[in-house]
Amino acid sequence: MIIAAAQFTARPCDVTANVTRMAGLVAEAGERGAALVVFPELAVTGYELDAITGDPGRLTLAPDDARLDPLRAACRTAGVAAAVNCAGRAPAGPTISTFVYGPDGELLTRYDKRHVTETEAAAGFTTGTEDGRFTLAGVAFGLAICFDAHFPDLACRAAADGCDVLLASSLYGRGGGARERMEIFPALAESNGLHVLLANHVGEAGPYDACGLSAIWGPDGGLLAEGPSEEAGLTLARVAP
Repeated sequence: MIIAAAQFTARPCDVTANVTRMAGLVAEAGERGAALVVFPELAVTGYELDAITGDPGRLTLAPDDARLDPLRAACRTAGVAAAVNCAGRAPAGPTISTFVYGPDGELLTRYDKRHVTETEAAAGFTTGTEDGRFTLAGVAFGLAICFDAHFPDLACRAAADGCDVLLASSLYGRGGGARERMEIFPALAESNGLHVLLANHVGEAGPYDACGLSAIWGPDGGLLAEGPSEEAGLTLARVAP
């Protein structure tokens, strides 16, 4: 199976524009033979924490939100699954969530970020309590969202549950963030015998200048593919159970 990490520069709080861009990347992923494409953290709105929690009625979404219809349609047309990260709705308040849609456009699973940062908590985001899991064409996947990857037990549980791949929708900035990703993700892969995919923003993302460099590592920690540091696009690699 070929999987893809998508990176682009989200327009702040412009759900329609970002969903349109993401639908185009799903179509491109299908053309390039990918079965699954993964998007960065809060790709649907951009990483605009205060704006989201200040206007949750407009900027948080449920999995069946009509504004995500173009993405679901793109999945059906391309026959590609998509891990879509956005601000989700929950009884306790806004979440940072991944909605995974199958190649038929139907929801496979939802995962709410379990480890929010101090900044995210201060802005009003709440945490999830369940691990994200789904299976596609015989390959088992676990989910993480950025800061989650700094807690090794999350990847350990994914491996213990029989996952083959860990998918991380993330935001890492230039400088320290770029170095941090190379310290964390190859080690997670090697320590747990997992393929690990990182989907990162590129360019302006809230208060950050994101470093791009979306990547996929093999179960030995070796780098299989890495995206550019300045340009939008897809990074693809083949994985197997």
